[in-house]
Amino acid sequence: METPNAETYVESLFEPDPVLEKVTEAIRAHGMPEISIEPGYGRLLTLLVKMMRASRVLEIGALGGYSGICLARGLSEGGKLVSLELMKEYAEMAHRHLQEAGLGDRVEYRVGEALDSLQQLEAEGQRFDLFFIDADKGNYPNYLEWAIRLANPGAVVVGDNTLLRGQIMDPAQQGNRVVKMREFNAMIAGDPRLESVILPAYDGLAIARVK
Repeated sequence: METPNAETYVESLFEPDPVLEKVTEAIRAHGMPEISIEPGYGRLLTLLVKMMRASRVLEIGALGGYSGICLARGLSEGGKLVSLELMKEYAEMAHRHLQEAGLGDRVEYRVGEALDSLQQLEAEGQRFDLFFIDADKGNYPNYLEWAIRLANPGAVVVGDNTLLRGQIMDPAQQGNRVVKMREFNAMIAGDPRLESVILPAYDGLAIARVK
């Protein structure tokens, strides 16, 4: 019998989550990219929101609502998740899944280019306690800059897929998304405005606190 890797072992300790499994199945059934955050990191998102007592959360990239459910679960009564999604049909599916999870009243979706939505949020004077970035990789450095601009004091920024399935460590990989993710990782690690860590499990997760 093959020895399980660390991620498989850890996941085996937790009961399956039927709500999130339904989201995963719907994403597959609709032919959408199967790139939701991993279950372990989804649980971490819920914990971070709860531990921070975050009342204002911004998600960049909704997909089918998996991470949105994880984030919204951590919100206290009256808390709000604002979710940015390029594709209207993805946002509609995500909203439907949050409604089915009993969390529909905690989320607001904004459809269109995220950079445009971020500019609008700034114009509205909106600020956030936690950010989750899981969208087009080529804009990760831009999204990080926007998160810092829209951050309440001590806000936390989380970014998924920091290893890009190993491409980050391969010098031969020089595509735009890889180069930009390397830039994002370097910003997370070295920007003096941040205190940070990058977790190497699954496909990598960056967590930073805005000073």
